[in-house]
Amino acid sequence: MKPAAIVGVLLIILGVVSLAFGGFSFKHREKVVDLGPIQASADKKEKVALPPILGGLAIVGGVVLLVAGSRRA
Repeated sequence: MKPAAIVGVLLIILGVVSLAFGGFSFKHREKVVDLGPIQASADKKEKVALPPILGGLAIVGGVVLLVAGSRRA
């Protein structure tokens, strides 16, 4: 398989996943209180939203790479 075809398939998969889930979330610890030996922290959940246009562009870009890779053969 050519490199352009592999990248095209990966872009299509990422675009479909982006459209299906709409983003991703992650957790990180944040220090709330720091009084010498006493410390308190809290888990904070962040969500990163991916716009649908980004997923659509990834799918279109992947299709373009697949077509361009097949024409060079």
